[in-house]
Amino acid sequence: MSIKLKLAASFVALTFAGAAFAQSSADKPERIRGDIVSLSGTTLKVHRRSGDTVTIEVKDSTGVNAVKAIQLADIKQGSYVGAAAMPGADGKLTAKEVVVFPEAARGTGEGHYAWDLGTNSTMTNANVDTVVQGTSGRDLKLSYKGGSNSINVPANVPVVTLIPATRTDLTTGKKVFIVAIPEKDGTYDGKVVVVEKDGVVPPM
Repeated sequence: MSIKLKLAASFVALTFAGAAFAQSSADKPERIRGDIVSLSGTTLKVHRRSGDTVTIEVKDSTGVNAVKAIQLADIKQGSYVGAAAMPGADGKLTAKEVVVFPEAARGTGEGHYAWDLGTNSTMTNANVDTVVQGTSGRDLKLSYKGGSNSINVPANVPVVTLIPATRTDLTTGKKVFIVAIPEKDGTYDGKVVVVEKDGVVPPM
C-alpha cells in the first residue's frame, strides 16, 4: 500500500461514528489522550489524562500518523478540514484546533457532532466555502452533507495536518491521540494512533 493510500485508510479509521467499527454500543470506539509509557512488541501502554494507564494493541493494520504544524493562512477556500470548537456566550463557535486533511482523505468523518475537548464542544468535518480575515483570526464558512456553520479560528489556535509515522515514533513520553475499541478484558484494540513528532502534539 502506498503512503498516500495508507494515510487515507488511517483517516477513514479516524472517522468518529461508532458504526464505522461495530454495531453494538459495547464496541463503540473511544478516544484516548495521554502519554506513552512503553511499547513492547504490539503492546502500547498509555497513561491517560484521566490518571489511569491503559493497554492498547497496535496491530499491523493500526494506522500510525503524526501531526505537522501549518499556518492559519494554509486554510483556504476548498480545503477539507476538521475543526473542534466551543460555543461562546453569543452562541458562535470558536475553534480549539483545526486539522487540514490531505486531498486523499477528503470526506473523512463528514458532518457536525459532539466532541470531547470540553463541555459542549463539537467537531465539524467539512469543506471550507469561504475564508474571511477578521480582527481575531479568520472566520470559516463550512459546509457538509445536511448542513453548514461558521467557525472563528483565532490566530493562536493549533492548525495541523497529518503525516505518516511508524512504530519507531511511539517512544516513552510522547503524547498521543488514539481511536480504539475496548475489549472485554479491559485492553483496547487500536485503530488509529496519532503521535507527537518534532515537538508537535496532537491537538485533537
